[in-house]
Amino acid sequence: MRWSVARGFHVFRLGAALMTALALGLSSAAADEPAKQAFGAVKLPTAGPPTPYGFYAKGCMGGAEALPTDGPTWQAMRLSRNRRWGNPAMLSLLEKLSRDATKIGWPGLLVGDIAQPRGGPMVNGHASHQIGLDADIWLTPMPAHRMSVAERESLPFTSMLEKGKFLTIDPQHWTPAHARLLMLAASYPQVQRIFVNPAIKKKLCESWTGDRSNLGKIRPMYGHDSHFHIRIFCPAGASDCKRQVAVNAGDGCDKTLAWWFTSEPWAPAKKPPNAKPAPKPREVMVSDLPKACAALLNAPSVASERMATFGGPSAYTDPASYALKASAKLPVPSPTSARP
Repeated sequence: MRWSVARGFHVFRLGAALMTALALGLSSAAADEPAKQAFGAVKLPTAGPPTPYGFYAKGCMGGAEALPTDGPTWQAMRLSRNRRWGNPAMLSLLEKLSRDATKIGWPGLLVGDIAQPRGGPMVNGHASHQIGLDADIWLTPMPAHRMSVAERESLPFTSMLEKGKFLTIDPQHWTPAHARLLMLAASYPQVQRIFVNPAIKKKLCESWTGDRSNLGKIRPMYGHDSHFHIRIFCPAGASDCKRQVAVNAGDGCDKTLAWWFTSEPWAPAKKPPNAKPAPKPREVMVSDLPKACAALLNAPSVASERMATFGGPSAYTDPASYALKASAKLPVPSPTSARP
């Protein structure tokens, strides 16, 4: 397990904070806060071992690490969101996928949201991504230059769908390399499932001629037309992590996919005549999450992002240091030079 020395000094303080909060029955005011505001306000993670608590869509995490803003085969996007935090198992997978992708003709990954510094619900954008085991990867290849902070904020998403048509792949944007990237991602044993737009799943079902044994991991879902969402299993020994049910056997190119091409998923919910307006959904509170989550909110932070960067402090890059060098060419690995 990879901890920096500086982070190790905080372990005792974290344990004390957790035990104190639990001993008090989580009666602090934080336990009654709206969870998305409480977790969205925290800027740094706790120290200690990486620990997911709860489910992908109802949980939090301790000991998160930050994906470096840049690697030889990836660049992180939308830095202002502060959502590059994850379990080291996820960050290690992203690093490996980015390297392996160069061997199949994909120049590198643009990595979107992973999770907040302590996980938890977000103010916008996701229902899941709460325990550091989910990550979004753009379906736009990494450019051959180091992007500035401004470019990473403003680069538009590219949809794989044809405008004006129902769930139809746009041949101007979709390429065989997209299919290879998705099937590569699905091939890793730690990957539990991958979410893509139903049209992308249909395209893979119709066109993929290679090994289809992992095609069933790729699941159709609303949205996901400009990125794919990769989810990994709970890491070994993570006893507080709630596993998701396994995907069904087979390649998923069956009636479960055909359903997305009917009107049912897209039709508005039917309301009885003279029905009263539905009450506004209740906000998720911190007290609705696993008990450890309130304690995590009150636990001490690591000293800095540098000290909690995946790969150690030397892997940290201050975005301001390259903001003025955005046109610099990147040494994009070729299939023969990429690390195994």
